[in-house]
Amino acid sequence: MNKNYSSEHSKTDWEHIKNLKDEDIDLSDIPEITEEQMAQATLRVSGKPAPQSKVRVNMYLDADIVAFFKAKAGGRGYQTLINDTLRENLGSENLEMLLRRVVREELATRTQ
Repeated sequence: MNKNYSSEHSKTDWEHIKNLKDEDIDLSDIPEITEEQMAQATLRVSGKPAPQSKVRVNMYLDADIVAFFKAKAGGRGYQTLINDTLRENLGSENLEMLLRRVVREELATRTQ
C-alpha cells in the first residue's frame, strides 16, 4: 500500500512567519491583479459562489426574534428563514389591498 504522507513534523518556522511584517514579504513573483481580472472575479463564501442578488446587511434584532427564527429554522440557516419571511410579507400588503378592493367591488355590485 502506497501512503502519500510524511510522518515528519513541519520544518517551517511558524513563529518567524507570524512575526513578519508586510513589507518584509517578497511579492515580486506575484503579478498585480488587473481591473479586468477583478471584473471577471466570482465572490465566494465558504467556497461557494455567493448569489449576486443578495446584499450583506448588518442589523440589530431583538434577542427573542433571533431565538424564534433559530428554533424555527431547524437544519436550515435562520437568516435564510428571516429572508424568506420578509419576502413573503412583501407581497402580503399588496394581497391585502387587492382583497379589500375585490370585497368592496363585490359589496358595491350587490347593493345596486
